Amino acid sequence: MKLLIDGNIILDVLQKREPYYKDSARIWKMCETDLVDGSVSALTFANLVYVMRRELDAEKINEVQKKLSLIFTFEDLNASDIIAAAQMQWDDFEDAIQSATAKRIHADHIITRNVRDFKKSEIMAFTPAEFLARQ
Repeated sequence: MKLLIDGNIILDVLQKREPYYKDSARIWKMCETDLVDGSVSALTFANLVYVMRRELDAEKINEVQKKLSLIFTFEDLNASDIIAAAQMQWDDFEDAIQSATAKRIHADHIITRNVRDFKKSEIMAFTPAEFLARQ
């Protein structure tokens, strides 16, 4: 099963955000142990670096990228994702890009804490807790 992992899930683990940390960490573990194939958009990584800019210097960015690459497959952001997202005309363009990327890579689901932002997505979104309950 292939999952597109949204940035908030990555941040939950990197920043140990409560009360989300435990379920998000379980998703990571599923990806790490190959129970599922976890993918992350290159756009997500850029967003993570921006959000964590006060915590990350150039060396730490490289370290985080290497560690994430051991767990997740980084998916390129390409022009087709941007075009598809623009055509969706969603209020949140970044979420539309995530949905377009999930569709392009044939993901089975999107894992996010913002499920309501993906109501129009062709790829069904679940919170970590919802996804784990289905397993």
